[in-house]
Amino acid sequence: MDLLTSTLQLYRQALRATGRSLSRNWISVAAIVVFALLFVGAGRLAGSLGVAGGFLLGAVNALLVGATLRLIEQSLGAARMITMQDVIESFGHYFWDVIGVGFVLWLPTMALDLGTQTNPYGQFLTSAVLLLLFLLLNPAPEVIYQVRHDSPLDVFRTSYEFVMEHWIEWFLPFALLILPVVLSPSGLREFFTLSSRVGRGAGLDFFQILILPFTLIGGWLSYIGIHPDVQWMVVLLLTPPVAMAILLFRGHLFALLQRSSHRQRRFVG
Repeated sequence: MDLLTSTLQLYRQALRATGRSLSRNWISVAAIVVFALLFVGAGRLAGSLGVAGGFLLGAVNALLVGATLRLIEQSLGAARMITMQDVIESFGHYFWDVIGVGFVLWLPTMALDLGTQTNPYGQFLTSAVLLLLFLLLNPAPEVIYQVRHDSPLDVFRTSYEFVMEHWIEWFLPFALLILPVVLSPSGLREFFTLSSRVGRGAGLDFFQILILPFTLIGGWLSYIGIHPDVQWMVVLLLTPPVAMAILLFRGHLFALLQRSSHRQRRFVG
């Protein structure tokens, strides 16, 4: 009961802080929409450039993800409204951190894909490895902008240690959010597809920042019986603010968990 009480208190703190941050951060919701349009434009341009296009898209992704993390970082502790100047100045922050983590992950995942092509169980093995990466490196975005690190390996190590210490508190909200998706007829397949995509980039893929809330909102609307035609419009409308709310909640929850242990939270609760 002490653990349950302290965990609920932890979530209440994180939710209250998320509400305060979101109220000062509406311009970042608009910024995510603009970032998405830029990413789509870069993707179309990259498609005609071959290998060079892949490097271009990777650089644009790192630029947009780094800028998003910077806006989240400012929103967590700022006592003022986030302005357009903050959005402009966010470009360039954490660019090399995102590039470094992505590059270190790209090599083994590429080797995994090549090594399992002829294996009859290759798809299962790939999904299992990517699910493991999804779990162990899940807090990598928060580590980048909240924890001092000197290399991508430091990010991996800190993420792993954090998950080992706080896995229940960290993953429980996600498990509740994704429940309608998992319970759908194709739920497990959708979950493994989602975890595989996020696992490849440790959550540092700008497209996946939007795909997660897009999938969650769609799952909940289907669960409560919203008509598909209406559902599509609602999902498009809600995805940017929900994406920002999820990122802010993760940031506040990570900060709270980093500052305390299970024993300390039970004592405080």
